[in-house]
Amino acid sequence: MQAIRTGIRTRTRTIRTRTRKLSAAGLLLALLVALLGAGGPGFVPEARAASLTEVTGFGSNPGNLRMFRYVPDGLPAGRPLVVAMHGCTQSAAAYDTETGWTKWADQWGFALVLPQQQSGNNLNSCFNWFESGDIRRGAGEALSIKQMTDRMKTDLGSDPARVYATGLSAGAAMTNVMLAAYPDVFSAGAPVAGLPYACATSVLAAYTCMNPGTNLSPAAWADKVRGAYPGYAGPWPSVSVWQGTSDTTVVPANMTETVEQWTAVHGTDTTADATDTVAGYPHAVYRDGAGRAVVETYALTGMGHGQPVDPGTGAQQCGTAGAYILDVNLCASFRIGQFWGLDGGDGGGGTPGEDPHSAVFPSLAADDGYVKASATGGAPAVGTLEGSLGLAVGRGTDGLHNRTLLSFDTSSVPDGATVTRAYLTVTRASGSGDPWAGGNRLVADIRTGCFGAACTTGADDWAAAASVTEAAEFGAFSSGTKASGAFTTVNRTGVTQARLRLVNAPSSTAYVFLRPGAEATLTVEWE
Repeated sequence: MQAIRTGIRTRTRTIRTRTRKLSAAGLLLALLVALLGAGGPGFVPEARAASLTEVTGFGSNPGNLRMFRYVPDGLPAGRPLVVAMHGCTQSAAAYDTETGWTKWADQWGFALVLPQQQSGNNLNSCFNWFESGDIRRGAGEALSIKQMTDRMKTDLGSDPARVYATGLSAGAAMTNVMLAAYPDVFSAGAPVAGLPYACATSVLAAYTCMNPGTNLSPAAWADKVRGAYPGYAGPWPSVSVWQGTSDTTVVPANMTETVEQWTAVHGTDTTADATDTVAGYPHAVYRDGAGRAVVETYALTGMGHGQPVDPGTGAQQCGTAGAYILDVNLCASFRIGQFWGLDGGDGGGGTPGEDPHSAVFPSLAADDGYVKASATGGAPAVGTLEGSLGLAVGRGTDGLHNRTLLSFDTSSVPDGATVTRAYLTVTRASGSGDPWAGGNRLVADIRTGCFGAACTTGADDWAAAASVTEAAEFGAFSSGTKASGAFTTVNRTGVTQARLRLVNAPSSTAYVFLRPGAEATLTVEWE
């Protein structure tokens, strides 16, 4: 924090290449980021892979941005267009394939525009979402991005009724800018770790908006959006809002305020009309009076600041983990594309719980438990602290070693289904020491049926045979939730059990307590 304050006192001004000065706000926010870490229905042949290319001369470009695009080879006219905006310290090339957007462009048949900030505009390449001259209709960076969509319509014949915007962090804030300033251009948007439109037009306000957040009434937020295009009487974009609950850079309060802003714009309230979990994460849908899904939210439990991805080759997987691209077993771009109808569906967020190819099962609290024994497995006994502390894994203060048992009723998975992926999600309650020290691993053995003589936790669960030993592994985590690696062994006719344990017995106290019941889940995907 002292470094930020020093930066405020000693900041200097430089000239932008478009002849306007780099604002103090731009410089401060750049420093702040550096310190905080910052198709419609119908058949479309899958296009072949293309490459990211730069486009110049796309308009007057008052925001002095660069334009990159990704166009699948052979893409016909009349296809959708997605504008994807990177976060601070990122670039267009770091936000295309890494987030999964190029995969879906190839698979679903749409074009991508990736605006890129220049360091001459902002020291850390953040879009200037807090500069009044950059967030108005017909001015600055907002106009530059709109001109990019015009160029795509001219060059490719992109469908003007299916233009969408998304982005991460500063790119997410600019997403809300584009939806507010150009509702006649963008049909929908998806801010990921973003801020409400016009939350800040000064450096101090920007600082506050990011953390701890700015609290206004829904009506006040909506007035800011309507003021971006006075007199506009057309339909407003629908919005998919994504936020990590452990984000300290752009705090979760911003999701609440963004929901208040856009539900008020659409004339509906802030009470969700439908809720469920997707990959173990809370998902909510808000509908207008006509029943149309106008806002949806994904609260990524335990996730910090970044874009959610799920690396792999599965039908719903995407991306490559990296800086601010976080592997949380959920591909945001896939779900966003579905919400927009890019996959050939009707969009609108669907109806929670209707996905026929996946399900999330909470653990059966009555059968959950943990067993403690010596390092060699001697004298096993059922632990007694589940009700007060949770389910133990690792070596306790009594010198005994703990293994947790979780039970799931997976009988609703169709008998003839092929399970393509399953994974566990657990929530940390407390702990002591480092169970992962020295390269130790926390793994899950899987049993189709029950480990011991009964499905309720018993002493015989400690050493009972597994259907698959070390079927999945949990990486280290110190708070929030954590998803395991993937496996495919699931009982379609009854109970599936998981036994969580450390591979090596710690030589000193090192344990984690996990929350039982609904805060421990098994997600199963099948085809």
